[in-house]
Amino acid sequence: MSVMISGPPEGLRGSRVDVTRLTKRARGILAAIGQSRSELSIALVDDESIAELNAQWRDKPRATDVLSFSLIEGDFADHRGGMLGDVVISVETAAEQAHDRHRSLDETICHLLVHGVLHLIGHDHEKDDEAKIMAAEERRVKREIAS
Repeated sequence: MSVMISGPPEGLRGSRVDVTRLTKRARGILAAIGQSRSELSIALVDDESIAELNAQWRDKPRATDVLSFSLIEGDFADHRGGMLGDVVISVETAAEQAHDRHRSLDETICHLLVHGVLHLIGHDHEKDDEAKIMAAEERRVKREIAS
């Protein structure tokens, strides 16, 4: 299993992310979802970068907290090798959420990573029944990696 992390950009407010801890948690997430042999790419970016991606891929020209780009489905699924996909997290938005929710930045980023990885394997929350299933799976994965 390989976890590749890029970022966060230097000088970014709230950018003190424990990358070693995040890597360990990412490996735990992959194991918890039965993807321990898969590869995962994580990009820690600023609001400007994630807003550009959100505009390009979702036609929503604004910052968001996390985006997922799955390689399990789509045009290149047959050529993905062991790569599960990419999870892009805005450290700026995560820092705001952490502050608002009285949580640590690392805890908030871990939550966003779990959420993003579940999107990679097909979970969604557009409909109420899907949202309930995804929320339950998020709780299960977080319990598993916490132990």
